[in-house]
Amino acid sequence: MTDPSERAAPARAWRVVLEKIEGDLLEGRLGPGDRLPPERELASTLGVGRSSVREALRVLEVMGLIRTATGSGPTSGAIVTATPQGGLAQLLRLQVAAQGFPIPDVYETRLLLEEWAVAHLADRPEAPLADARATLGAMEVDGLSLEDFLALDAQFHVRLAEATGNVVVSATMAGLRETIEGYIRAGAARIPDWARTAERLRHEHAEVLAAIDRGDADDARLRVRAHITGYYADAGLPAPTDASADD
Repeated sequence: MTDPSERAAPARAWRVVLEKIEGDLLEGRLGPGDRLPPERELASTLGVGRSSVREALRVLEVMGLIRTATGSGPTSGAIVTATPQGGLAQLLRLQVAAQGFPIPDVYETRLLLEEWAVAHLADRPEAPLADARATLGAMEVDGLSLEDFLALDAQFHVRLAEATGNVVVSATMAGLRETIEGYIRAGAARIPDWARTAERLRHEHAEVLAAIDRGDADDARLRVRAHITGYYADAGLPAPTDASADD
């Protein structure tokens, strides 16, 4: 009969590799652009099997902390990346897919992030809003299907977050994008006059951009909050206060 400690050993082994690399990052021995030691060297130094090293590297790659490439040359091997936001976005998408994030919590998070984002943009002269404007322009095209409109609506909000230059905020919004699209789509089915609502949403987007252009952070914050809360109310979606009332 196999000893339980022996069965647990491989799982602990790849964590040893993760902890070693984490320690090197925290203490400055590794940084963006640096190459990790070869698998054989890591395995020998840490006293683990190469399969455990490969498992740890796969986890780090999914998290967006490294990229790996086969072959030889300056781009081969495992290299620490400078932009791990893809890993954060993927983690959030998986949590959303597993229904780990209730809609009221997403709602509250959106308000926090988007109010901060538009106020930040309003305080920045020459804020890079070209992508958000292009998305808003695409929403004005005649004959858009409901699905296309809703995808562009979610994209508009992500573009505002990206324009702030804060990679954590933009990655969080990107990771939540699918659930945002999902509940907007579910709510649209409960709105009796979708055409009128779609026109109102476009107008509200334009007003948010106008407030940013004027440099009016308070107005931008109020408008984006009214925009989000208004849609929740029209679509009958649960807000944090609703969730509290049910407890």
